[in-house]
Amino acid sequence: MSMALAECIPQLAGKKVLVTGDVMLDEYITGTAMRMSREAPVPVLEFESRRYIAGGAANPAANIVALGSQAIQVGLVGADEAGQKLQAILQARGIDSGLITQAGRPTTVKTRILAQMGLRFPQQIARIDTLTRAPIDAETEAQISEFVCGQIVAVDAALLSHYHGGLLTPALVGRLRQLCAANNVLLTADVQGDFATFAGLDVIKCNADDASRALNRDLTSDADFEQGALDLHERLGIRRATIITRGGQGATWTEGGRAGKCPAPRVSDVYDTVGAGDTAIATITLGLAGGLSARDAVRLANIASGIVVRHLGNYAPTPEQMRQSIAAAL
Repeated sequence: MSMALAECIPQLAGKKVLVTGDVMLDEYITGTAMRMSREAPVPVLEFESRRYIAGGAANPAANIVALGSQAIQVGLVGADEAGQKLQAILQARGIDSGLITQAGRPTTVKTRILAQMGLRFPQQIARIDTLTRAPIDAETEAQISEFVCGQIVAVDAALLSHYHGGLLTPALVGRLRQLCAANNVLLTADVQGDFATFAGLDVIKCNADDASRALNRDLTSDADFEQGALDLHERLGIRRATIITRGGQGATWTEGGRAGKCPAPRVSDVYDTVGAGDTAIATITLGLAGGLSARDAVRLANIASGIVVRHLGNYAPTPEQMRQSIAAAL
């Protein structure tokens, strides 16, 4: 890995990105595992702490801000305490909020129960999700379209973060596609297996399993992934780059009719993969908006994601941490 990659990091800063998608509040409840319950074969935890983190589509926005750019958050929360907490977290992080509050629809909350057992990080033993997957109604869709229309002329890129929470309907994605094309704004998406909805975008990212299912064939070798990425790129009419993330094997990218692989950095202490995909799409979006090639944007994304997996829960790496990781790999 060359130091030229470190010289690409400044290209991630100074951009303005509109992030639209399924925002959520991540709640972490940690307790010390003291004994086994006599009521059921489960550990009894004595409460230690509770903390809240911006999750879902709010995590790419947090990563964008941490890397020195500006994020405008578009999404939907309920008229509840969780929605207020999420709004406060976004404000504290310096994320501009375009969230719409809708009574009768709960703010999505993922509650993780963690057991502290003397290790570096507590272990997750259960998760409880509070959510609805109902598609947004026509009135809400119109509100979001109107807000985006007012913002799109002033941004460098728009990022769609899809968590199957009902916000990114085909109609809304189609409207965003039109607005970005008309204003020459880069449009990227983390498709989460929903390929048809995001056809015709500039850039899409998916993971290896979703790519394999979409193509209805096994992807094993580097050559398999390169051909698979090219096939998805053509099938979906992607305008610039298609990226398949492959965990510890790195990522495969396409651009300009070519495909290649960017290896992942060596990470010996993987503690939690939550949020790594959000970091990847945020970094890729900033890199491409900053004039980098898909290859270099993906290389930076791999470095950033390698930092995230060393932390518990969503984490937003800084440019200095990325420089240190690149230097350590030399």
